[in-house]
Amino acid sequence: MIWHNPRCSKSRAALALLTERGADVEEVRYLDSPPSRDEIVRVLGLLGTDDPRVMMRTGEPRYAELGLAAADRATLIDAMAANPILIERPVVIRGDRAVVARPPELAVDVLEAS
Repeated sequence: MIWHNPRCSKSRAALALLTERGADVEEVRYLDSPPSRDEIVRVLGLLGTDDPRVMMRTGEPRYAELGLAAADRATLIDAMAANPILIERPVVIRGDRAVVARPPELAVDVLEAS
C-alpha cells in the first residue's frame, strides 16, 4: 500500500519504482481518503517510531497555522487525521513495515525486507 499524492513528484517516483519491480500496490490517495487516527497510530508503529513528526510535513503552511511546533503527540496525530495535507508522502506500507519514501528509493527497502 502506498499513501499517495499524484501531484507530488516523490510520490509518483516511489509508485513507479514499486510498479517497475512488479509489486502489487494498493494506491491510497490519502488526501481524498484520509487515514483515521487509529491508522496513523498503527503506521507510526510500523515506522518504528512514536514521534508523529517523522511522517509530518512540518514545512506545510497548515502546520504553522495550527501552531503545532510545540504540540504534544496526541495533538499532532489529531492534526494529521483532521488535516491529511500534514502527512508526509509517500508512505509505503507492506506487512509489518512502513517507510516514508523520501527519497523514493526507500520504497524498495520495504519490498526487499518482505
